[in-house]
Amino acid sequence: MSWIEQIYGEWGLAIRIALIIVGLVLLRWLLLVMIRRIVTTVTQGVKKREGAADTKALDASPLARARIVQRARTIGLVLSNLLTAGLTISALIAILSELGIAIGALAAGAGILGAALGFGAQSLVRDFIAGLFIVVEDQFGVGDFVDLGTATGIVESIRLRVTQVRDAEGTVWYVRNGEILRVGNQSQGWSRIILDLPLAYNSDLDKAKKVLEAAALKLAETPALKSGLIGKPEIWGIQALAGEEVVFRLVQQVRPSKKDALTRALRAEVKAALDKAGIKLSTPDQKKTAKTK
Repeated sequence: MSWIEQIYGEWGLAIRIALIIVGLVLLRWLLLVMIRRIVTTVTQGVKKREGAADTKALDASPLARARIVQRARTIGLVLSNLLTAGLTISALIAILSELGIAIGALAAGAGILGAALGFGAQSLVRDFIAGLFIVVEDQFGVGDFVDLGTATGIVESIRLRVTQVRDAEGTVWYVRNGEILRVGNQSQGWSRIILDLPLAYNSDLDKAKKVLEAAALKLAETPALKSGLIGKPEIWGIQALAGEEVVFRLVQQVRPSKKDALTRALRAEVKAALDKAGIKLSTPDQKKTAKTK
């Protein structure tokens, strides 16, 4: 035992510090595995109940359940960041204690230094606090399409300091959470397609209403599009009267993730139906002619 005691006496401090680091690394790994397992369990549970092969297939599922998956992943990401930061601080405190550095005196000095740096770090603290509220209040989650004022696109990552958003052109924007003053979330609940159609003033409005309803209902005949529809289309009627046109409004509630595809499909169906029925849309030439009469 003498040689063991000798080695420990010479290398005891280094061994204790190494054990602290190894122990905290293993603890971090175990806790991260637990977080991932919880997130995976929630995700797989929702997929199993909905019979979905992957997360994207949940678009056909009730929106609340798809939202559970997004929220679980977002909270898991934030918890992982908090866990890493907390364990890193704990490791530093434990190592300083082993080195014989008085934590109390160091904390007092750190408090003074923190007060001095606080003025310069106000924005950083504000970012962290805003990031926590974003997650706790479920303002948006990973995969949501949002308008943050400074950037619009799909949320790819939410961290305590910044939110990562990719716009339609593929540009990735890093928005500081403290600078997000308003959030327009187009992925929560439902979305609505609104088509305003400028019909010629002398159009048969009853006929136009029937044609538009039939065109909108045809979307439900396509399996790939049907899953994105919520309820039946509605004709809100005349929205405006101007010159030689009557503006007719057609609306359809849809799942947010399917809105763009359904909007394009609905426009195509409406155009084909109007052409077949011989109903003309008001054109700039007609308006110009009406003004010259």
